[in-house]
Amino acid sequence: MVDQEKIVQGIKLILEAIGEDLHREGLRNTPQRVAKMCSELFSGMELDPRDPLKTCFEADGHDEMILVKDIPFNSICEHHLLPFYGKAHVAYIPAGGRIVGISKLVRVIDIVSRRPQLQERLTSTVATAINEQLKPKGVVVVIEAEHLCMSIRGVSKPGAITVTSAVRGLFRSNASSREEAMSLIKGKR
Repeated sequence: MVDQEKIVQGIKLILEAIGEDLHREGLRNTPQRVAKMCSELFSGMELDPRDPLKTCFEADGHDEMILVKDIPFNSICEHHLLPFYGKAHVAYIPAGGRIVGISKLVRVIDIVSRRPQLQERLTSTVATAINEQLKPKGVVVVIEAEHLCMSIRGVSKPGAITVTSAVRGLFRSNASSREEAMSLIKGKR
């Protein structure tokens, strides 16, 4: 649970430290707004990303790849507490025809991205959650994101995209399966 009162106090200290007037009209309620925002942005902290995957369906022995691509997401970089955002792509090959509702894959991305995060960890955590809960033949997760910590400060390179991937099972051991997934992810609509 997010301690909103501590966040309010912390934001007041930051504003004072940069020389702002906490009583200025535009800032009067800023600490409370930031605390509320933090509750939303970090709502995945206490959730298990495997939970949405617990309800499965039988699909008459379906054992072909299922891909959900271009899933928009945003997260907060744990190094600078600035956003990074982009698209996630998730593919898996069911084992024994056991499938999950495709919206549940999106929910896994939502849960994991709502934590202070590294893109590399986000990618790996999503792949591991799917692999552990569904026990599919294979999982691949690719995430493409722009990091504001790199776009608006530091090297100041807006538009630079970081791509990370995590592969499990058949996608790791079988190059043609991996190539098929990557081709579908890169493919135009």
